Amino acid sequence: MKYTEEHEWVAAPTAGVVRIGITDYAQEQLGDVVYVQLPEVGKTVGASDALGEVESTKSVSEIFAPVSGEVTAVNAELEDNPELINSEPYGGGWLVEIKLGDESELDGLLDADDYRKTTEAD
Repeated sequence: MKYTEEHEWVAAPTAGVVRIGITDYAQEQLGDVVYVQLPEVGKTVGASDALGEVESTKSVSEIFAPVSGEVTAVNAELEDNPELINSEPYGGGWLVEIKLGDESELDGLLDADDYRKTTEAD
């Protein structure tokens, strides 16, 4: 897994597709998630483009694409059960899958140790 400074995780690619979600740290900071807005399947995004929003009892936070490519799947389960982001941030609470435009973009993301240092600094 790779991570971003915006507290998103990126699962290693399978057939050039990555799964993206927000980290346990991020969901703890947000509090109870009550709504998620996700992009349409087929949307092309660039790295750092806004992908959608996560609304919690505390705030609304934008989700940013950690890599560029085409959205190939969204987690429709979150429409009725956004709280999955809180209970299963690395499992059932995933957000989108993106077919990578450039796999080398993964090299610019944080590994687990570097991400841990980022959260310890907060």
